[in-house]
Amino acid sequence: MSAPAPAAKTILIVEDDREIRSLLADFLAREGYVPRMAEDGRAMDAALAEERPHLVILDIMLPGEDGLSICRRLRARGDLPILMLTAKGDDVDRIVGLEVGADDYLPKPFNPRELLARIRAVLRRSVPAASDMAVPAPRRTVGFAGLVADLDARSVQTANGTEVDLTSAEFELLACFLERPRRVLSREQLLDWTRGRNADPFDRTIDVSVSRLRRKLATVDADAAQLIKTVRNGGYLFSATVTTGR
Repeated sequence: MSAPAPAAKTILIVEDDREIRSLLADFLAREGYVPRMAEDGRAMDAALAEERPHLVILDIMLPGEDGLSICRRLRARGDLPILMLTAKGDDVDRIVGLEVGADDYLPKPFNPRELLARIRAVLRRSVPAASDMAVPAPRRTVGFAGLVADLDARSVQTANGTEVDLTSAEFELLACFLERPRRVLSREQLLDWTRGRNADPFDRTIDVSVSRLRRKLATVDADAAQLIKTVRNGGYLFSATVTTGR
């Protein structure tokens, strides 16, 4: 007997332009997703009260409450994946978007196929891979500086069980460091590994992501924020000793 097909993932489109909203919904439906639509923050809240989507596509320019404010509010409530649409690829918009917790961004106008690729990448980062239910694989955990990262559950905890609240993008960045400790990693490498795209040499958003990760680590251990060293003209180096297993 064949296994049941996985349920289609729901994507909430928060966009005030009716034509763009409809075109995105039609495109996502053709790609096998279940689109939901909202024209502003109030409509988004109503949609979220009925159903939690797997991902939110959030336009930055909205009537009333803007996309950055909405993103900040959503992130304070949990780890719902957020892909922001920014105007004309403005550096300030995308950097601030990452600062307030967006998992990725895409400037308008955009190619629908690139949007699809980014959606798939964010969903892969936010959902652990399915495991074999008959023979559960051992959990992949690594220890560093008194913290434990569960690479399968995508979580980080202190020795007493306090969890570090990381977004999927922040955990992805930390995982890159944990897999390559004591090596200088360039911004281009980190962008490519975490966002799955060729890096723009002038793209500084990885610096924002590193800053956010440092701040999150500092909430549980002030010394942990110093583990990610900035290497001038080189990139970043994770200085902690990393051990496998608990």
